Amino acid sequence: MPRTQEHAERYRDALTALAAATQRPANVVNTGAGYAIRVDFEYNRYLLASNGTDGLVDQTDAAALWKVSLHQGTADGTADEVLAIAEHSWLVDAFDIAFADIRASGKWQAADASFDEFNPTNDDQTAS
Repeated sequence: MPRTQEHAERYRDALTALAAATQRPANVVNTGAGYAIRVDFEYNRYLLASNGTDGLVDQTDAAALWKVSLHQGTADGTADEVLAIAEHSWLVDAFDIAFADIRASGKWQAADASFDEFNPTNDDQTAS
């Protein structure tokens, strides 16, 4: 039985946080290995977030880490390329680390910059 709605209700705050940070819809999806939160971007790129080894877990553990990974989808049937992975005890911090890594590596396409002016989640980053 699909558990997408069950996880969407359980992780409503995480969905809201990623939707606010990315300014895009965030959804719970079945990855085949489990469930994860997914956000789609331009150029067939997407983000997956989970808090367990095989995806979202039923019972959250205080010591569990959030894993955020950024992917480049392929059209030729090969496995999607992983562009960046970050883990942190807080979802938004894992998100920030993953995007800092992908931007530093130069793998984030410049055309996306006009669309992805993400809201800073770091309290030290304030607008003047």
